[in-house]
Amino acid sequence: MAKRILITGGAGFIGSTISDLFLSAGWDVAVLDDLSSGKRENVPAAARFYPVDVRSAAVHEVLAKEKPQVVCHHAAQIDVRRSMSDPRFDADVNVGGLLNLMQAAVAARSVEHVLFASSGGATYGDTEVIPTPEAHPQQPVSHYGAAKAASELYLGVYRANFGIRFTALRYANVYGPRQDPHGEAGVVAIFCGRLLEGRPCTVFGDGKQTRDYVFAGDVARANLLAAERRFDGPLNVGTGVETDVVALYGHLARAAGVSRPPEHAEARLGEQKRSCIDPSAAAAAIGWRPEVKLADGLARTFEWFKARR
Repeated sequence: MAKRILITGGAGFIGSTISDLFLSAGWDVAVLDDLSSGKRENVPAAARFYPVDVRSAAVHEVLAKEKPQVVCHHAAQIDVRRSMSDPRFDADVNVGGLLNLMQAAVAARSVEHVLFASSGGATYGDTEVIPTPEAHPQQPVSHYGAAKAASELYLGVYRANFGIRFTALRYANVYGPRQDPHGEAGVVAIFCGRLLEGRPCTVFGDGKQTRDYVFAGDVARANLLAAERRFDGPLNVGTGVETDVVALYGHLARAAGVSRPPEHAEARLGEQKRSCIDPSAAAAAIGWRPEVKLADGLARTFEWFKARR
């Protein structure tokens, strides 16, 4: 019999990519998403869909009905700037939502393993070691990062008391088809949209701030491997390669056939200068390595946006 998984946030660009892969691997998939940022059309036809807010009492009904062995938790407030302007809302969704989901998981008595979408940039904060390993202290400088780090601690409590193992997948900046312009790697979607409209792209500051960009298909594979290997603990999901914003723009401009340089605006306060995570533990623990090179992934993403127009 196929293993059952419930994917929260499964109408989002990462969650729906994960849903597609689990279905293709023979899993029985249900998706829970309130569609506040996800899109109904992203949910695969073969998945059962519940239009439910992760904070609502209805989550308990869904878990009781579905009886999943694995829960993949991607429903979240993902905007770092919104977390800074409205920290209570961020905590309500990202911490309160997790606790509601986990109480429902305990009551359902079927859940053995949770895959949790954590953050490799926001939880580590400004680090002294680049690329940053899992053992580095978590020193978040945003409410979003603090909520993700706190969620990992809460999951540890459920493991200790109820035996529910969890994998904290600490993502780098995820990009790919179906992406919207919000969230940390939203710059890829923003640049694609502007290039297709023939409008200039804006880079804040000198554009030398670096990030680690990982393709959504590679991220989905990390979730599947973590579930199949039943890995327990934190894992970085990134490439270990730093790319600055100017270089990122260059890749997308080439894909668009545009030679115009980006425009520059004032640097944004509080922005991390460098962020890059070490993925070697994932290779050792679950056999995962990123496969899609940045130039190829960005070209595929640009083509998806172009086709949508």
